[in-house]
Formats: sequence, C-alpha cells, structure tokens
Amino acid sequence: MNLFTDAIAWLTDPAQWQGQYALPVLLGQHLLYTVISVAVAAAIALPAGWLIGHTGKGREIAVAISGAARAVPSFGLLILLVLVLGVLQTPLAAIITFVLLAIPSLLAGAYTGFEAIDRHTVDAARAVGMTEWQIFTKVELPLGMPLLVGGIRSALLQVIATVTIGAYVNLGGLGWPIIQGIPLHRFDQVLAGALLVAALALIVDLLLAGLQRAVVPAGVQSQHPASDHISRRSANRAAVA
Repeated sequence: MNLFTDAIAWLTDPAQWQGQYALPVLLGQHLLYTVISVAVAAAIALPAGWLIGHTGKGREIAVAISGAARAVPSFGLLILLVLVLGVLQTPLAAIITFVLLAIPSLLAGAYTGFEAIDRHTVDAARAVGMTEWQIFTKVELPLGMPLLVGGIRSALLQVIATVTIGAYVNLGGLGWPIIQGIPLHRFDQVLAGALLVAALALIVDLLLAGLQRAVVPAGVQSQHPASDHISRRSANRAAVA
C-alpha cells in the first residue's frame, strides 16, 4: 500500500507536470506514436482485409501473415531496426515496429467482419441488381463494421501497451518514467508510469467499446437476440486469426 501511495504522490507532484518530461508532454508523445502507427497500419490492412472478405480469396495467406507478425518480438524488432536504420532514424524504426504490431488485428477485423455476414444477405443484394461496389458500401461495410471496430480496438490497445518500450530508445512517451525509474530503483515512479499506461488503455478501451455498440446497424440486435454472443465469438476468432 505504501508503494501505491508513493506512486500517487509522484503523479501529483508539481515537478512531474513541468519541463521537457512533463506528464502531459509524455502523454502527447504516446498518443502521437499510437495514432500514426495505427493509421498507417489501417491504410495497409483494411483494403487488404476488405478484399479478402469480399472475394473470399487469400484468407490462408492473411492468417499466415498475421501469425508471423504476432510471433515477432516487438522489443527485439525495435532494437534491430534502430541498429539497421541508425539512431537518427529511431522514430521511423519505432513506427515500423508499431505498424507491424497493429496490422494483424486490423486485417483480421476487416475480413472476419465480412465473413460473419450471412451469405444469403449478400446473394439477395446481388439478386436485386446491386453492383459489387454497392454491395461493399451498402451491405458488407455497415454489417461488418462492429467487428472492424473490434479489430481497431485490439490494435490500439496493443500499440498503446507497446509504445511504452519506445522510451528505451529515447522516444519519450508514458514508458519514460518506467524506463528511467528501473535503474534508479524508483519503484514508485515505475508504478506511476504503469498506472498511467493502464489508465490510458482503459479509457481508450471503454470509448471504443461504446463505439463498437453504436455502429451495429439498426434492427440487427432486435432481430437476433443472441447477436451479442455471436459478436463476441466472432471477435474472439478475429483476435486469434
């Protein structure tokens, strides 16, 4: 309990809210790397995932790529890229690392969202004369949006947690109090940094959980009372795909 109290005291110390390493500055750096990384990953993964989900082709390749990307140790990859690209390109090395981490969840959320749609719905859309683009924009995209938001949610949480290691190569972020505090044996500072990262992840998760419920098309849940259970099961498949 004393350690927790000390961590709160460290967080509320006015010294932590001023200067180059002030907590608002570190939070801004953390969010900046997170948003840039997930945006770049989305630009790569979402079109590929939608194409796979719409055509039903290439799923095996996507699963293989996702599995390989998940198996790469983020910290080791970051250090390797820093050594390869040079210390002057450390931000680029970090962005590449975080992008590779975010791609699997976004890719899986995109194509599993389409796969979860009843094929009879898509066939009916074709039967009434819709073009493939209309099917994509008016049928598949709205119905697949909840699982897509679930993929974005998972990617954001993973990147938020992993951006913490960026402080090890002097990129700042909320990992800075943790990385700095460990060699100094300032465990109150380490715990405070961990609490900040956990709080940020929790807030983002709650916001996206609300968004995931909000994007469910009107009438879908009322027509399918078990849709919540199905959505959770589908989301779990997307997380391991």
